[in-house]
Amino acid sequence: MSTLAATPPVRDLELAIEGMTCASCVARVERALLKVPGVSAASVNLATEKAGVTALATVSLASLAAAIDQAGYAARPVAAAPSAAPTRRLPEWWPVAVASALTLPLLLPMLLQLFGMQWLPDGQVQLLLATPVQFWLGARFYRAGWKAVKARAGNMDLLVALGTSAAYGLSVYLLWRHADHGMPHLYFEASAAVITLVLLGKWLEARAKRQTADAIRALNALRPTVARVLVGGTEVSTPVEQVAVGDVVVIRAGERVAVDGRIVEGRSHVDESLITGESLPVAKAVGDSVTGGSVNEEGVLHVRTAAIGAETTLARIIRMVESAQAAKAPIQRIVDRVSAVFVPVVLGIAALTFAGWLAFSGDWEHALISAVAVLVIACPCALGLATPTAIMAGTGVAARRGILIKDAEALEVAHSVTAVAFDKTGTLTEGRPSLVAVEPGATEDARRVLQLAAALQQASDHPLAHAVMHKAKADGVTVPAAREARALPGRGVEAVVEGRRLLLGSTRLMNEAAAQPGPLMPAAQRLEGEGRSISWLLAPGEGAGGGARVLGLLAFGDTIKPASLAAVARLRALGIRTVMLTGDNHGSARAVAHELGIDEVRAELLPGDKAAVVQQLRAQGNVVAMVGDGLNDAPSLVAADVGLSMSTGTDVAMEAAGITLMRGDPRLVADAFDVSRRTYSKIKQGLFWAFAYNVLGIPLAAFGLLSPMIAGAAMAFSSVSVVTNALTLRRWRGAATNGAGASSPSQEQDA
Repeated sequence: MSTLAATPPVRDLELAIEGMTCASCVARVERALLKVPGVSAASVNLATEKAGVTALATVSLASLAAAIDQAGYAARPVAAAPSAAPTRRLPEWWPVAVASALTLPLLLPMLLQLFGMQWLPDGQVQLLLATPVQFWLGARFYRAGWKAVKARAGNMDLLVALGTSAAYGLSVYLLWRHADHGMPHLYFEASAAVITLVLLGKWLEARAKRQTADAIRALNALRPTVARVLVGGTEVSTPVEQVAVGDVVVIRAGERVAVDGRIVEGRSHVDESLITGESLPVAKAVGDSVTGGSVNEEGVLHVRTAAIGAETTLARIIRMVESAQAAKAPIQRIVDRVSAVFVPVVLGIAALTFAGWLAFSGDWEHALISAVAVLVIACPCALGLATPTAIMAGTGVAARRGILIKDAEALEVAHSVTAVAFDKTGTLTEGRPSLVAVEPGATEDARRVLQLAAALQQASDHPLAHAVMHKAKADGVTVPAAREARALPGRGVEAVVEGRRLLLGSTRLMNEAAAQPGPLMPAAQRLEGEGRSISWLLAPGEGAGGGARVLGLLAFGDTIKPASLAAVARLRALGIRTVMLTGDNHGSARAVAHELGIDEVRAELLPGDKAAVVQQLRAQGNVVAMVGDGLNDAPSLVAADVGLSMSTGTDVAMEAAGITLMRGDPRLVADAFDVSRRTYSKIKQGLFWAFAYNVLGIPLAAFGLLSPMIAGAAMAFSSVSVVTNALTLRRWRGAATNGAGASSPSQEQDA
């Protein structure tokens, strides 16, 4: 009997977590999930309040929820989460308002002292005002803190509960002890103010976190709910979920396109700005594809459905953005390890502060207040929020500009790229042949050569024929009729034009027709040296010795995208080395590289060769990004530190890449690096300030230089400032918008 067992199936699960307040909570939830048998990976995001779990198919959501509940939190499947915020009888800010109203009379004496006025409410009044703040509005801190204690862990709520309870309890003790000897100095205002400030900070923080999810909400708002399906020539309004692949959907002017598909009737301009980031409407005609969520600007379009539901481009975009925002960047894992031991260390510092002041001064009241200040200032909320909020803001604004970042690791790596390897065809070039040169023989001019060639090609569906017809149309050339047209397989075409039998084809055809290139030979050699494909226009029987006479030649090449030059220039300005990898011949590759100013060229490569070159670049110490769009680019996209795929390419390339560019504009590559650098900068700024508040605040509190009330304000401000700083990323615009070649002055500033 075989000892080998089939590998059990693995699945990814997502849960919404309730009750997390700081980075320590994140670490505790992750530990609880990883202890569940069958769970191989768990990642918790404080900003999105979600957990991603990779586990065996036998692991149930109920077992995961039970583990989270035992750790002191609540969990539910994301699918069960309400799609919209439930209707509330009271606004979310009511606890802050009530707490402020009760706390203000306690703070009023200090405010009046600034104006030389002395007034102090009675101790019993202070007790009546502080008690509901402490035990009603502050009950959430006790509940969460108690769960943390049961889980043998610590979190921000435990610190707040311990600190404010100590200040409140000390005040009650002093009020009782001195009841018959006048009113002592009480600390009700400190405990109430700390709770009020923490509640205010949490409310502001929640508002800011909701703003970071604007990108997802904007994308979801693009989804139409109803489509007009053409049934037997009649338009029938149908829920978009019931539209089937192959159905013809009618899109009127001003409406959003309901499905992904291809136009079968009509002509219009379509606004795709919220999907591709392209600000100008795109002309669409029969045969062109349209994307669900874009807006039909004019006319009526009939679209044959190609994708519905979760398979549409818009649904895939939303999934990629959600995945990136929920993922954990490598730098965040370091923060999580620090946060896991942070709260126990703070509790130890608070205990040492109390013991030290008690031994030094003998004043246990002052010792307790200093310990309370340590507990309050040390809440690690900002540490847990610095990375995820910056990632949410960065990936959201990038998606709006046509840059889809699949995961947080790709976003973090992209900022440090030192070398970019480009595929040529379809990435730096248009990916389709175009007529780049027409060289006439001794008896014809260039326009006449183009006219005769177009007459020969007008009935052909070959890509080179399309290039000739496109050039003739662009130059306004009148194309004469052709008779007896026939293809010459592997060589070219033959037809009778204006009573003359003509040939158009390869050098092989020219040799078979016994024609001599004559004075056109130097031009042919030069163009072939540039990697161009040559076709010869021949008149059989009109040459010397009965052979064919050469009327002219046509040279075809892959046109360089207009934006490629600016894209390479921007990368070089950023100090990034550029390399071009292509399967084309050396002449074609060198010509493109020379025109664009690319640093290094590798030509005539197989797909595996491209991946090997990427590995060589990495071995030289480079952080390598690979940019491609074809099936043959997938191995090199995976081999690179970060892969960037053009959405104009294949699905395989998009799946292999960490970043997808929704337009075939190579300038988006530099934009992707730019938004990565700015996002990473915001992460570092957030972590710096989060650590700075604690590194500076804890010693000040321990030495008695910070009151609990000031400590509470500083703690709340740290979280709000970190989130607000990350939100400034939403002002980023990128340089590839509207064809701009460089950032505007406002974009050059650190967002």
